[in-house]
Amino acid sequence: MSNRNVIIAQSGGPSPVINNSLRGVIEGCRSYPDKFGTIYAGFHGIEGILKEELLDLSAQDEQEIKLLATTPAAGSIGTCRYKLKEKQKEDFNRVIEVLKAHDVGYFFYIGGNDSMDTANKVSILAGEKGLDLIATGVPKTIDNDVGDSEFRLIDHTPGYGSVARYWACNVQNANEENAGSCPADPVLVLQAMGRKIGFIPAAARLADLNREIPLQIYMAESGLGMQELADNVNDELKKSGRVIVVISEGFPVGDIGEVKDSFGHTKFSSSKTSVEQAVVNYLNEAGLNARGAARGNVPGTGQRDTMVYASTVDLDEAYEVGKKAAQVAVEDGNGYMSTILREPGDIYKVKYDRVGLDKVANSERKFPESWIAKNRIDVTDEFIKYVKPLIGEEWVKVPLEGGVQRFTRFKKVFADKKCKPYVPETYR
Repeated sequence: MSNRNVIIAQSGGPSPVINNSLRGVIEGCRSYPDKFGTIYAGFHGIEGILKEELLDLSAQDEQEIKLLATTPAAGSIGTCRYKLKEKQKEDFNRVIEVLKAHDVGYFFYIGGNDSMDTANKVSILAGEKGLDLIATGVPKTIDNDVGDSEFRLIDHTPGYGSVARYWACNVQNANEENAGSCPADPVLVLQAMGRKIGFIPAAARLADLNREIPLQIYMAESGLGMQELADNVNDELKKSGRVIVVISEGFPVGDIGEVKDSFGHTKFSSSKTSVEQAVVNYLNEAGLNARGAARGNVPGTGQRDTMVYASTVDLDEAYEVGKKAAQVAVEDGNGYMSTILREPGDIYKVKYDRVGLDKVANSERKFPESWIAKNRIDVTDEFIKYVKPLIGEEWVKVPLEGGVQRFTRFKKVFADKKCKPYVPETYR
């Protein structure tokens, strides 16, 4: 296979570093000019491929490619939450039709466990349809839930280090707020992302390694309910006069009028009420062992699209794992995801490798039970040892233009359409 065209696409929730993985794939492909031809992006992920909306990345200015390094979220080429399900045969056939029409020999999909499943399905179907295609996954998710619970397939996913840094800094700032306003607002409840897994709220502990802040962390895995939460809060109020509660959006609070996306995942920011609001209401109705009231804050999508809090370590690793994906496609062929593995020893060091897409497709690691403190509202030092190197020790340098951040601005140059118009099956 030589000089076949490339399609790169993204899926699922974005992250502050996702575009550096995109840059890594682009620059990795460029280092093999005898293998890769024109590089396209599926505009808004697999939906863009279905609609034959292929953004020409080879036609973009070099400066804009470089700016991907500090451009957060997915605005450059778009993402989607469109799931290719087994029964959607027309969609799968359409993907192959578009790939064939544009002489695509390489497909890179940046995303989480569902995305790796899509990449795996496309690679299998391509073989069945006689298309010589190499499909390669590039890991991404702020939840850090791709792979296995023993961390053998992947140590951590790009995006997690940055959201962990966000929460370390956010809780530091919240503590200053709470310490000053506690006579009126003794309890501050902060809702963190993480539907089923507690890696994101757990990172709040990084704000206070010596455990001096009256901080309580409630992960979905805590096994606690609202009554235990209220009891814990009131116990801390008696002791410290104030409490900061970091609660996972997956913590069980009862009916929130949930809304789900096409993957079947709850969209917490689109539901009728928030977990944070349910907790604030419960605490205020139950009564506090202090004057004043509980109040709350839901940081929302800022957790995954704020570049100024991005981890420089995370940025570097996101780039390298994207670049590694291009190497894997050339040297190892079809059906792999590039991966990050931690080297043994006290000094943090990683290596980049590959793992079969079939092993990570729809995988879902769990937060280790041994990393949850005995009181169920904190994490252990072992978790801190795992996560601390991921957030880095420097501020990311974001270029400014006119006093505001300068992000990538791609020209809307698309490949000429060669197939008939198509409406994705789910939208009919």
